[in-house]
Amino acid sequence: MLRKEDFMMIHTVAQSGLYLCDIAKQVGVHPRTVRRALAWGGAPTPRSSRRCSRLDPYRADIDRLFVIRRMKPLGFTLDDMRALLHAESVLDDSDAAPADRRAALEEVAEFRQRARLACEKLERQLEYAHELTAQLSDRLTDPT
Repeated sequence: MLRKEDFMMIHTVAQSGLYLCDIAKQVGVHPRTVRRALAWGGAPTPRSSRRCSRLDPYRADIDRLFVIRRMKPLGFTLDDMRALLHAESVLDDSDAAPADRRAALEEVAEFRQRARLACEKLERQLEYAHELTAQLSDRLTDPT
């Protein structure tokens, strides 16, 4: 793809009356590229850097599913999940009343604390599992 500078150079050099192949040698591109650049007329416009995905219309639903997926192993109930998702929807709503937003923030803070406690419990259980695995490995390598 031609850079804007190359495109401008092709048009400037073409006004001097050179042949396409001479312009191509000077710019360092194929003569067909020069012909197309001259036929194009204007400088190429930059393409959008963000491509749309088929999932974009469903992004909010996908994010909600990930919240549920993350809550499940921590022992949260369906009612807990429903309450957290409601609190997050209140926080995402720009038209929500300030009192509703404060209540939602308090609820999210409470869920964060409960999630921290659940993580600590799982970390302890994981440590126990590692200790057991090490003990069993030692038992297998013990010659007695």
